[in-house]
Amino acid sequence: MLDNYEDILTVNDLADMLKIGKNTAYQLINTGQIKSVKLGRIHRIPRQNVIDYIIEKSR
Repeated sequence: MLDNYEDILTVNDLADMLKIGKNTAYQLINTGQIKSVKLGRIHRIPRQNVIDYIIEKSR
């Protein structure tokens, strides 16, 4: 499932991947639940960080 996505994701990719809204995706990033890198005004999320978040939440 996650193999369909690039190694570096956008917020839109994250929202699509988790089947959540864009505002919820930003909330996960801004609260640090999913780690991201901010380049200027744009967030980039390593796919592995999303995998780590899913694993952590499934425990």
